[in-house]
Amino acid sequence: MLDNYFDSKTFLKVDFTKSTIKKGEYDNCTFTNCNLENVHASNIQFVECEFVDCNFSNAILDNTAFKDAQFINCKMIGLRFNKCDPFLLQFSFKDCQLNFSSFYQLKIPNTKFSNCNLQEVDFTEAILLNSVFDDCDLKLATFDRTILENVDFRTAYNFNINPIESKVKGAKFSKENVVGLLTEFKVVVE
Repeated sequence: MLDNYFDSKTFLKVDFTKSTIKKGEYDNCTFTNCNLENVHASNIQFVECEFVDCNFSNAILDNTAFKDAQFINCKMIGLRFNKCDPFLLQFSFKDCQLNFSSFYQLKIPNTKFSNCNLQEVDFTEAILLNSVFDDCDLKLATFDRTILENVDFRTAYNFNINPIESKVKGAKFSKENVVGLLTEFKVVVE
């Protein structure tokens, strides 16, 4: 049983590195300009929550539940989303810094990444069916045995995806970025 229940509460400029975030369920809450850097946020449920201008970098997310969570302009460097509770896991990211994070083996279809920095992010064996990478930097991101069917990469850039190792049926690419599918073949595109 959860310790605490918070419904429709707003957290503004809270530094959770100084005041511990309470374990429990946060339902329809808004976190604005909060600091959760290096915070132990394990075993907490965030249901239909919105995080705006927050710093989540290096937070510990063991068994953390994000059910329909939205992240806007958040710094989320080095997060291990693969440690989250996978049950009903759903989130979206807009204008976020997600460098060095991991989505290893996660089933996260229909995820929207908009204008995000996803450098060196691990998507190994993730299931991203019908997801969107809109204007995202995927430099050195790892797509290994990743299911990318019907994923929209048309405005993404700096990615390197091996279409033999990952499933890309129905994925969308632009003429300008399709070279990211050919890097593994060592061909020259001019």
